Amino acid sequence: MIAVTKTYPAADVVTLHELGVVDVGENRDQEAKAKAAELSDLALRWHFVGRVQTNKASSISRYASVVHSLDRLDAVTAFAKATTDRSDPLETFVQVSLDGDTSRGGALAGDVPGLADAVVAAPGLRLRGVMAIPPLDADVEASFERLAQISADLRAQHPSADAISCGMSSDLDVAVKFGATHVRVGTALLGRRRPTFG
Repeated sequence: MIAVTKTYPAADVVTLHELGVVDVGENRDQEAKAKAAELSDLALRWHFVGRVQTNKASSISRYASVVHSLDRLDAVTAFAKATTDRSDPLETFVQVSLDGDTSRGGALAGDVPGLADAVVAAPGLRLRGVMAIPPLDADVEASFERLAQISADLRAQHPSADAISCGMSSDLDVAVKFGATHVRVGTALLGRRRPTFG
């Protein structure tokens, strides 16, 4: 479980850590790097779950252990360049667009093998698997079932890429049913109170 704390203060991350949370997710680099710096004394694994901008690759690579949203070749190239001196590889997921609308993030399913090959070829990156967010108003079960098939196809090419990042507070049970290994939970942990970060 990744505790998504976007827009919530570092104090909330401390509370979650005291309750045993280790994996924390953010979707904006500016917010994530500030929290990571403030909480550098805690044993946390930072997950970048937002859409990546290539000019942020160097910054994200300094604090993140995992990036869930590589969806195009220029992003893979930027992170490959930014991680050449890392002592441990940056774990990465290829984000998939399940409805073919790449404007919301995610690669076309047919582009996943090539992106995966590019990740595997980069010494500073480690391919973990695939990530997706269900399309708006889509059938969640059908969406996660499709992602599970895309994951199976990827494992045939890269057997160690066995992770699936999908599911949030509202649909994590369905995500787990279809093989999710990483779920991104925010509202169920922090509620809907007015955020105070920034």
